[in-house]
Amino acid sequence: MDQNKPQEEDYGYNLFPERNSGKFQKGSIAESLFTFNHKCQVMLQFAMETSPYAKLLLGAMKSSGCAVYKDRHFSCEDCDGTVSGGFDATSSQIVLCQNNIHQQSHMNRVVTHELIHAFDHCRAHVDWFNNFKHLACSEIRAANLSGDCSFHNEVSRFNFGLKKHHQECVRGRALRSILAVRKVSREEAEKVVDEVFDTCFNDHAPFGRIPHDKKDANFAYRDFENRDRYYANL
Repeated sequence: MDQNKPQEEDYGYNLFPERNSGKFQKGSIAESLFTFNHKCQVMLQFAMETSPYAKLLLGAMKSSGCAVYKDRHFSCEDCDGTVSGGFDATSSQIVLCQNNIHQQSHMNRVVTHELIHAFDHCRAHVDWFNNFKHLACSEIRAANLSGDCSFHNEVSRFNFGLKKHHQECVRGRALRSILAVRKVSREEAEKVVDEVFDTCFNDHAPFGRIPHDKKDANFAYRDFENRDRYYANL
């Protein structure tokens, strides 16, 4: 994709084979009817229209001059079985793993997680390929704000009851995301996450709070809409 990338580091592109394949052709009848792709497209549309997490992020990106368009900035593709989605900074496109996302709640979380990366890409000009701290910070924020570590999701994973559990969940999920896309040791990844954790964990933009559940996200979305109306009337 980027011919200047060192061959020994693929930045996780091996997890998304259709990113480098010439075989993926959109718009075919076979793709559009009764396929994983069709289901993925329907769930994506539903997430964009109904999830308060996604709606807030889409609004915040538009306000920041980075409007998101479904057909341009999302792509439903087959991926490695270990991942659900990814943000491709070279094309400013979110990849949704149609073979691994089967429930609407899962789609909502993946869309939110990847939109947080897209938001960071828009507002902070993240150097995804050369600055390890930038990557770690965005992964911390995505794990913290997307609902990945909500009480409901952690109970479903049989993870609960630990002191500062939310922080530990965020730290662990950020580490796993980094190790999936970078050829570094766990010790190196942990060191970088520790260095930026407090600052990035406490950066709640654009939510203004940690949206622990859909109710929190709805409150945050209403606050965002009210702020947007206020500034529009100045």
